[in-house]
Amino acid sequence: MITTSGMALVVFVFATILMLVQGLQQTLVQTGFEDNLIVIRRASGSEVQSGIDRYQASIIETDSAVASGSDGERFLAKEMVVLITLPKKGHAGSSNVTLRGVTKKSLELRPQVKLVKGRMPNAGSTEIITGQSLVRRFDGVNIGESIRFGKRDWTVVGAFDAGSTGFNSEIWGDSDQLMQAFRRPVYSSVLFRLRDHDDFDAVKVRLESDPRLTVDIKREARYYEEQSEVMAKFLRILGISITVIFSLGAIIGAMITMYTSVANRIGEIGTLQALGFQRTSILGAFLVEALLLGLAGGITGLVFASLMRFVKISTVNFQTFSELEFGFALSFEIVCMVLAFALIMGFAGGVLPAIRASRMNIVDALRES
Repeated sequence: MITTSGMALVVFVFATILMLVQGLQQTLVQTGFEDNLIVIRRASGSEVQSGIDRYQASIIETDSAVASGSDGERFLAKEMVVLITLPKKGHAGSSNVTLRGVTKKSLELRPQVKLVKGRMPNAGSTEIITGQSLVRRFDGVNIGESIRFGKRDWTVVGAFDAGSTGFNSEIWGDSDQLMQAFRRPVYSSVLFRLRDHDDFDAVKVRLESDPRLTVDIKREARYYEEQSEVMAKFLRILGISITVIFSLGAIIGAMITMYTSVANRIGEIGTLQALGFQRTSILGAFLVEALLLGLAGGITGLVFASLMRFVKISTVNFQTFSELEFGFALSFEIVCMVLAFALIMGFAGGVLPAIRASRMNIVDALRES
Protein backbone atom coordinates (compact mmCIF):
# COMPACT_ATOMS: atom_id res chain seq x y z
CA MET A 1 0.00 0.00 0.00
CA ILE A 2 2.83 2.39 0.85
CA THR A 3 4.64 1.63 -2.41
CA THR A 4 1.46 1.98 -4.46
CA SER A 5 0.65 5.25 -2.72
CA GLY A 6 4.12 6.59 -3.51
CA MET A 7 3.74 5.69 -7.16
CA ALA A 8 0.25 7.18 -7.21
CA LEU A 9 1.63 10.48 -5.89
CA VAL A 10 4.26 10.62 -8.62
CA VAL A 11 1.68 9.75 -11.28
CA PHE A 12 -0.66 12.41 -9.90
CA VAL A 13 2.04 15.08 -10.24
CA PHE A 14 3.00 13.91 -13.73
CA ALA A 15 -0.62 13.73 -14.91
CA THR A 16 -1.61 17.13 -13.51
CA ILE A 17 1.36 18.81 -15.23
CA LEU A 18 0.40 17.24 -18.56
CA MET A 19 -3.25 18.20 -18.01
CA LEU A 20 -2.21 21.75 -17.13
CA VAL A 21 -0.22 22.12 -20.36
CA GLN A 22 -3.06 20.54 -22.35
CA GLY A 23 -5.59 22.89 -20.76
CA LEU A 24 -3.45 25.95 -21.52
CA GLN A 25 -2.99 24.96 -25.14
CA GLN A 26 -6.66 24.06 -25.61
CA THR A 27 -7.74 27.40 -24.17
CA LEU A 28 -5.56 29.40 -26.54
CA VAL A 29 -6.09 27.21 -29.62
CA GLN A 30 -9.87 27.36 -29.18
CA THR A 31 -9.55 31.14 -28.94
CA GLY A 32 -8.72 31.27 -32.64
CA PHE A 33 -11.07 30.55 -35.55
CA GLU A 34 -9.58 28.60 -38.46
CA ASP A 35 -11.00 30.78 -41.25
CA ASN A 36 -9.94 34.03 -39.58
CA LEU A 37 -6.58 35.53 -40.49
CA ILE A 38 -4.77 37.86 -38.13
CA VAL A 39 -2.37 40.49 -39.43
CA ILE A 40 0.33 41.87 -37.13
CA ARG A 41 3.51 43.85 -37.68
CA ARG A 42 6.37 41.76 -39.04
CA ALA A 43 8.48 40.09 -36.32
CA SER A 44 6.00 41.00 -33.58
CA GLY A 45 5.57 38.30 -30.97
CA SER A 46 2.02 39.30 -30.08
CA GLU A 47 -0.67 41.92 -30.67
CA VAL A 48 0.62 43.92 -27.70
CA GLN A 49 3.94 44.46 -29.49
CA SER A 50 2.40 45.03 -32.92
CA GLY A 51 1.45 48.19 -34.78
CA ILE A 52 -0.50 48.48 -38.06
CA ASP A 53 -0.99 52.04 -39.31
CA ARG A 54 -4.23 53.18 -40.91
CA TYR A 55 -2.78 53.20 -44.44
CA GLN A 56 -1.70 49.57 -44.22
CA ALA A 57 -5.02 48.62 -42.60
CA SER A 58 -6.92 50.18 -45.53
CA ILE A 59 -4.83 48.18 -48.03
CA ILE A 60 -5.70 44.96 -46.25
CA GLU A 61 -9.37 45.97 -45.98
CA THR A 62 -9.71 46.37 -49.75
CA ASP A 63 -8.02 43.06 -50.59
CA SER A 64 -10.13 40.62 -52.59
CA ALA A 65 -9.44 37.79 -50.12
CA VAL A 66 -11.59 39.42 -47.41
CA ALA A 67 -15.04 37.81 -47.17
CA SER A 68 -18.17 39.94 -47.33
CA GLY A 69 -21.54 39.47 -45.68
CA SER A 70 -24.99 39.57 -47.24
CA ASP A 71 -25.13 43.29 -46.46
CA GLY A 72 -21.99 43.88 -48.50
CA GLU A 73 -19.87 44.79 -45.47
CA ARG A 74 -16.52 43.10 -45.12
CA PHE A 75 -15.80 40.69 -42.28
CA LEU A 76 -12.86 42.68 -41.01
CA ALA A 77 -12.00 44.28 -37.67
CA LYS A 78 -9.21 46.74 -36.94
CA GLU A 79 -8.40 46.24 -33.28
CA MET A 80 -6.17 47.68 -30.60
CA VAL A 81 -4.75 45.66 -27.70
CA VAL A 82 -3.14 47.08 -24.56
CA LEU A 83 -2.64 45.88 -21.00
CA ILE A 84 -4.13 47.51 -17.92
CA THR A 85 -3.81 46.62 -14.23
CA LEU A 86 -6.91 45.75 -12.19
CA PRO A 87 -7.27 44.80 -8.50
CA LYS A 88 -8.23 41.22 -7.77
CA LYS A 89 -11.13 40.31 -5.53
CA GLY A 90 -10.46 39.71 -1.86
CA HIS A 91 -7.48 42.09 -1.74
CA ALA A 92 -5.31 39.49 -3.46
CA GLY A 93 -3.20 42.09 -5.23
CA SER A 94 -3.53 43.15 -8.86
CA SER A 95 -2.72 41.72 -12.27
CA ASN A 96 -2.48 42.66 -15.93
CA VAL A 97 -5.64 42.32 -17.99
CA THR A 98 -5.95 42.45 -21.79
CA LEU A 99 -7.98 45.41 -23.03
CA ARG A 100 -9.16 44.98 -26.63
CA GLY A 101 -10.49 47.78 -28.79
CA VAL A 102 -13.10 46.25 -31.10
CA THR A 103 -15.23 47.32 -34.05
CA LYS A 104 -18.66 46.39 -35.33
CA LYS A 105 -17.54 43.12 -36.93
CA SER A 106 -15.41 41.88 -34.03
CA LEU A 107 -18.21 39.86 -32.44
CA GLU A 108 -19.34 38.36 -35.75
CA LEU A 109 -15.79 37.21 -36.48
CA ARG A 110 -15.77 35.26 -33.22
CA PRO A 111 -18.78 32.93 -33.08
CA GLN A 112 -17.54 31.44 -29.78
CA VAL A 113 -18.13 34.77 -28.02
CA LYS A 114 -21.72 35.33 -26.84
CA LEU A 115 -23.11 38.39 -25.09
CA VAL A 116 -24.88 37.01 -22.01
CA LYS A 117 -25.75 40.14 -20.04
CA GLY A 118 -26.35 43.78 -20.85
CA ARG A 119 -25.51 45.11 -24.31
CA MET A 120 -22.61 45.89 -26.62
CA PRO A 121 -20.80 49.24 -26.17
CA ASN A 122 -22.14 52.08 -28.29
CA ALA A 123 -19.72 53.32 -30.95
CA GLY A 124 -17.87 56.44 -29.89
CA SER A 125 -18.68 55.98 -26.18
CA THR A 126 -16.62 55.18 -23.09
CA GLU A 127 -18.45 51.90 -22.53
CA ILE A 128 -16.93 48.45 -22.16
CA ILE A 129 -17.97 44.82 -21.80
CA THR A 130 -16.09 42.20 -19.76
CA GLY A 131 -15.44 38.47 -20.01
CA GLN A 132 -17.15 36.18 -17.51
CA SER A 133 -13.80 35.02 -16.15
CA LEU A 134 -12.88 38.58 -15.13
CA VAL A 135 -16.18 39.05 -13.32
CA ARG A 136 -15.29 36.13 -11.05
CA ARG A 137 -11.74 37.29 -10.32
CA PHE A 138 -11.55 41.09 -10.39
CA ASP A 139 -13.21 44.04 -8.68
CA GLY A 140 -15.10 46.77 -10.51
CA VAL A 141 -15.98 44.78 -13.64
CA ASN A 142 -19.67 44.04 -12.99
CA ILE A 143 -22.38 45.66 -15.09
CA GLY A 144 -23.02 49.23 -13.93
CA GLU A 145 -19.61 49.62 -12.29
CA SER A 146 -16.94 51.98 -13.53
CA ILE A 147 -13.20 51.50 -14.19
CA ARG A 148 -10.69 54.29 -14.65
CA PHE A 149 -7.86 53.92 -17.16
CA GLY A 150 -6.45 56.02 -19.96
CA LYS A 151 -7.40 59.15 -17.93
CA ARG A 152 -11.10 58.35 -18.46
CA ASP A 153 -13.88 56.60 -16.58
CA TRP A 154 -15.30 53.61 -18.45
CA THR A 155 -18.70 52.10 -17.63
CA VAL A 156 -19.33 48.37 -17.84
CA VAL A 157 -22.53 47.84 -19.88
CA GLY A 158 -22.36 44.12 -20.62
CA ALA A 159 -20.72 40.76 -20.03
CA PHE A 160 -19.82 38.09 -22.57
CA ASP A 161 -19.10 34.41 -22.32
CA ALA A 162 -16.36 33.06 -24.57
CA GLY A 163 -16.45 29.52 -23.22
CA SER A 164 -13.03 28.03 -22.47
CA THR A 165 -11.15 30.53 -24.64
CA GLY A 166 -8.72 33.32 -23.84
CA PHE A 167 -11.29 35.99 -24.73
CA ASN A 168 -13.04 35.21 -21.46
CA SER A 169 -10.18 37.01 -19.69
CA GLU A 170 -10.46 40.22 -21.73
CA ILE A 171 -12.22 43.59 -21.65
CA TRP A 172 -13.68 44.95 -24.89
CA GLY A 173 -14.43 48.56 -25.81
CA ASP A 174 -14.72 50.84 -28.84
CA SER A 175 -11.44 50.74 -30.76
CA ASP A 176 -11.33 54.40 -31.79
CA GLN A 177 -12.11 55.64 -28.28
CA LEU A 178 -9.47 53.42 -26.72
CA MET A 179 -6.88 54.56 -29.27
CA GLN A 180 -7.60 58.17 -28.35
CA ALA A 181 -7.47 57.45 -24.62
CA PHE A 182 -4.09 55.74 -24.86
CA ARG A 183 -2.82 58.13 -27.58
CA ARG A 184 -2.07 55.31 -29.98
CA PRO A 185 -2.14 56.29 -33.68
CA VAL A 186 -1.93 52.69 -34.91
CA TYR A 187 -3.94 49.50 -34.60
CA SER A 188 -2.48 46.43 -32.93
CA SER A 189 -3.87 43.98 -35.48
CA VAL A 190 -6.28 43.50 -38.33
CA LEU A 191 -8.54 40.46 -38.24
CA PHE A 192 -10.53 39.29 -41.26
CA ARG A 193 -12.50 36.29 -42.49
CA LEU A 194 -10.93 34.53 -45.47
CA ARG A 195 -13.23 34.30 -48.49
CA ASP A 196 -11.92 30.86 -49.48
CA HIS A 197 -10.43 28.55 -46.85
CA ASP A 198 -7.90 27.12 -49.31
CA ASP A 199 -6.52 30.50 -50.40
CA PHE A 200 -4.47 31.05 -47.25
CA ASP A 201 -1.04 30.35 -48.75
CA ALA A 202 -1.65 32.58 -51.77
CA VAL A 203 -3.03 35.42 -49.62
CA LYS A 204 -0.14 35.15 -47.19
CA VAL A 205 2.48 35.35 -49.97
CA ARG A 206 0.72 38.22 -51.75
CA LEU A 207 0.24 40.46 -48.70
CA GLU A 208 3.55 39.72 -47.01
CA SER A 209 5.44 40.46 -50.25
CA ASP A 210 3.54 43.71 -50.89
CA PRO A 211 6.16 46.50 -50.60
CA ARG A 212 3.57 48.78 -49.00
CA LEU A 213 3.11 46.40 -46.08
CA THR A 214 5.42 45.17 -43.32
CA VAL A 215 3.21 42.44 -41.86
CA ASP A 216 3.01 38.80 -40.85
CA ILE A 217 -0.21 36.91 -41.61
CA LYS A 218 -1.29 33.83 -39.68
CA ARG A 219 -4.41 31.81 -39.18
CA GLU A 220 -5.96 33.00 -35.95
CA ALA A 221 -5.89 29.47 -34.47
CA ARG A 222 -2.17 29.14 -35.23
CA TYR A 223 -1.43 32.58 -33.78
CA TYR A 224 -3.02 31.70 -30.44
CA GLU A 225 -1.35 28.30 -30.43
CA GLU A 226 2.01 30.08 -30.66
CA GLN A 227 1.01 32.25 -27.68
CA SER A 228 0.98 29.13 -25.51
CA GLU A 229 4.34 27.69 -26.54
CA VAL A 230 6.66 29.47 -24.09
CA MET A 231 4.39 28.91 -21.10
CA ALA A 232 3.76 25.29 -22.09
CA LYS A 233 7.49 24.63 -22.45
CA PHE A 234 8.18 26.13 -19.03
CA LEU A 235 5.47 24.00 -17.40
CA ARG A 236 6.74 20.84 -19.09
CA ILE A 237 10.34 21.40 -17.98
CA LEU A 238 9.28 22.23 -14.43
CA GLY A 239 6.85 19.33 -14.23
CA ILE A 240 9.19 16.74 -15.70
CA SER A 241 12.00 17.87 -13.37
CA ILE A 242 9.76 17.45 -10.32
CA THR A 243 8.41 14.15 -11.62
CA VAL A 244 11.89 12.70 -12.19
CA ILE A 245 12.93 13.55 -8.63
CA PHE A 246 9.75 12.06 -7.17
CA SER A 247 9.91 9.00 -9.43
CA LEU A 248 13.37 8.08 -8.13
CA GLY A 249 11.91 7.80 -4.65
CA ALA A 250 8.97 5.75 -5.95
CA ILE A 251 11.28 3.38 -7.84
CA ILE A 252 13.44 2.86 -4.74
CA GLY A 253 10.27 2.17 -2.75
CA ALA A 254 9.11 -0.38 -5.31
CA MET A 255 12.55 -1.99 -5.32
CA ILE A 256 12.53 -2.35 -1.52
CA THR A 257 9.05 -3.87 -1.68
CA MET A 258 10.08 -6.39 -4.36
CA TYR A 259 13.31 -7.33 -2.56
CA THR A 260 11.19 -7.98 0.55
CA SER A 261 8.82 -10.07 -1.55
CA VAL A 262 11.73 -12.14 -2.85
CA ALA A 263 13.13 -12.61 0.68
CA ASN A 264 9.75 -13.82 1.95
CA ARG A 265 9.35 -16.32 -0.91
CA ILE A 266 12.72 -18.05 -0.98
CA GLY A 267 11.09 -21.40 -0.19
CA GLU A 268 8.53 -20.93 -2.95
CA ILE A 269 11.27 -20.03 -5.43
CA GLY A 270 13.20 -23.20 -4.51
CA THR A 271 10.04 -25.32 -4.82
CA LEU A 272 9.28 -23.88 -8.27
CA GLN A 273 12.80 -24.68 -9.42
CA ALA A 274 12.50 -28.23 -8.01
CA LEU A 275 9.26 -28.71 -9.96
CA GLY A 276 11.06 -27.76 -13.18
CA PHE A 277 10.10 -24.11 -13.69
CA GLN A 278 12.64 -22.22 -15.78
CA ARG A 279 14.53 -19.22 -14.43
CA THR A 280 12.81 -17.07 -17.06
CA SER A 281 9.42 -18.06 -15.65
CA ILE A 282 10.44 -16.96 -12.15
CA LEU A 283 11.89 -13.74 -13.59
CA GLY A 284 8.65 -13.10 -15.49
CA ALA A 285 6.48 -13.78 -12.43
CA PHE A 286 8.24 -11.16 -10.32
CA LEU A 287 8.31 -8.67 -13.17
CA VAL A 288 4.57 -9.08 -13.68
CA GLU A 289 4.04 -8.46 -9.97
CA ALA A 290 6.16 -5.29 -10.16
CA LEU A 291 4.26 -4.12 -13.26
CA LEU A 292 0.93 -4.70 -11.53
CA LEU A 293 2.22 -2.68 -8.60
CA GLY A 294 3.07 0.16 -10.97
CA LEU A 295 -0.26 -0.16 -12.79
CA ALA A 296 -2.17 0.03 -9.50
CA GLY A 297 -0.30 3.21 -8.58
CA GLY A 298 -0.86 4.62 -12.06
CA ILE A 299 -4.60 4.04 -12.04
CA THR A 300 -4.92 5.46 -8.52
CA GLY A 301 -2.94 8.58 -9.38
CA LEU A 302 -4.85 9.04 -12.63
CA VAL A 303 -8.21 8.82 -10.88
CA PHE A 304 -7.27 11.59 -8.46
CA ALA A 305 -5.67 13.66 -11.25
CA SER A 306 -8.89 13.44 -13.29
CA LEU A 307 -10.70 15.33 -10.53
CA MET A 308 -8.53 18.36 -11.38
CA ARG A 309 -10.68 18.87 -14.49
CA PHE A 310 -13.15 20.68 -12.25
CA VAL A 311 -10.50 23.18 -11.11
CA LYS A 312 -9.81 26.53 -12.81
CA ILE A 313 -6.57 28.44 -12.31
CA SER A 314 -5.27 31.76 -13.56
CA THR A 315 -1.71 32.82 -14.26
CA VAL A 316 0.24 35.34 -16.31
CA ASN A 317 1.06 34.24 -19.84
CA PHE A 318 4.78 34.88 -20.41
CA GLN A 319 4.26 35.96 -24.02
CA THR A 320 1.39 38.41 -23.55
CA PHE A 321 2.12 39.41 -19.91
CA SER A 322 -1.61 39.32 -19.21
CA GLU A 323 -3.55 37.08 -16.85
CA LEU A 324 -5.28 34.08 -18.39
CA GLU A 325 -7.72 31.65 -16.79
CA PHE A 326 -7.70 28.04 -17.92
CA GLY A 327 -8.47 24.58 -16.60
CA PHE A 328 -6.93 21.11 -16.57
CA ALA A 329 -7.71 18.98 -19.62
CA LEU A 330 -7.48 15.18 -19.73
CA SER A 331 -7.05 13.39 -23.04
CA PHE A 332 -6.62 9.79 -24.19
CA GLU A 333 -3.00 10.57 -25.07
CA ILE A 334 -2.30 11.75 -21.52
CA VAL A 335 -3.94 8.62 -20.06
CA CYS A 336 -1.69 6.40 -22.20
CA MET A 337 1.45 8.38 -21.32
CA VAL A 338 0.68 8.31 -17.59
CA LEU A 339 -0.03 4.57 -17.49
CA ALA A 340 3.11 3.86 -19.55
CA PHE A 341 5.12 5.98 -17.11
CA ALA A 342 3.66 4.05 -14.16
CA LEU A 343 4.55 0.72 -15.79
CA ILE A 344 8.10 1.95 -16.43
CA MET A 345 8.44 2.85 -12.75
CA GLY A 346 7.15 -0.57 -11.77
CA PHE A 347 9.54 -2.30 -14.17
CA ALA A 348 12.53 -0.23 -13.00
CA GLY A 349 11.73 -1.03 -9.37
CA GLY A 350 11.18 -4.75 -9.97
CA VAL A 351 13.80 -5.79 -12.52
CA LEU A 352 16.76 -6.16 -10.10
CA PRO A 353 14.79 -8.11 -7.42
CA ALA A 354 13.35 -10.30 -10.22
CA ILE A 355 16.82 -11.05 -11.56
CA ARG A 356 18.00 -11.91 -8.05
CA ALA A 357 15.06 -14.31 -7.59
CA SER A 358 15.67 -16.01 -10.92
CA ARG A 359 19.36 -16.56 -10.19
CA MET A 360 18.87 -18.25 -6.82
CA ASN A 361 20.45 -21.66 -6.47
CA ILE A 362 17.87 -24.39 -5.89
CA VAL A 363 19.81 -26.03 -3.05
CA ASP A 364 20.41 -22.71 -1.24
CA ALA A 365 16.78 -21.66 -1.71
CA LEU A 366 15.44 -24.94 -0.25
CA ARG A 367 17.98 -24.87 2.61
CA GLU A 368 17.07 -21.23 3.56
CA SER A 369 13.37 -22.10 3.51
